[in-house]
Amino acid sequence: MIKVLVVDDHPVVRDGLTSLFAQDPGFEVVGEAGNGADAVRLAKTLRPDVVLMDLRMPGTDGLTATRELAGTAHVLVLTTYDNDADVVAAIEAGATGYLLKDAPRDELIRAVRATARGEAVLAPAAAALLMRRVRTEAAPVLSARELEVLKCVAAGATNRDVAGATNRDVAGNLFITEATVKSHLLNIYAKLEVGDRAAAVTEAFHRGLLVPREIRDVSP
Repeated sequence: MIKVLVVDDHPVVRDGLTSLFAQDPGFEVVGEAGNGADAVRLAKTLRPDVVLMDLRMPGTDGLTATRELAGTAHVLVLTTYDNDADVVAAIEAGATGYLLKDAPRDELIRAVRATARGEAVLAPAAAALLMRRVRTEAAPVLSARELEVLKCVAAGATNRDVAGATNRDVAGNLFITEATVKSHLLNIYAKLEVGDRAAAVTEAFHRGLLVPREIRDVSP
């Protein structure tokens, strides 16, 4: 028997979740709470196997309550919010899992069983957001000079550094040699894991390293 504590500030949601688990003999809803403070108090008294925790509640919110329960109860966040800030904050607070309220009944049941075993559970959307966040933070950052070179490339500049170079040339804009430009580009390709100029510009825009308003026209 898995003991569940349901925490949500909406009575209708709590009633729905309680009814759902009441239909399965493998679960027992041992209590309900409408805010984080009551959730912490009841969890310490009732010792549930899983705390189904909403995030946004009046007074003490779900994140604060999750931090206070870290190490004493398995918390499965059940929310309507799927942005990366909330996902990361919940995991950092000590949540075992993160699920969205539109999850199918069977998925929710499986998630609660897994959470009771201490297994990490993430909604597909939350997992994708978390992976993208981790990859972005782990990605090498371009140096100031490399970023300048890439901005010129994005604006249509070439690598030429010859006598009478026009202002369409990267070297002409930055007052560096063509060999230096090529060296910077090789470093950029390596850091962004791409193989050419076009891919480098596309990836830089995707990662937010370049924004359209920063790309000036370098036409002669």
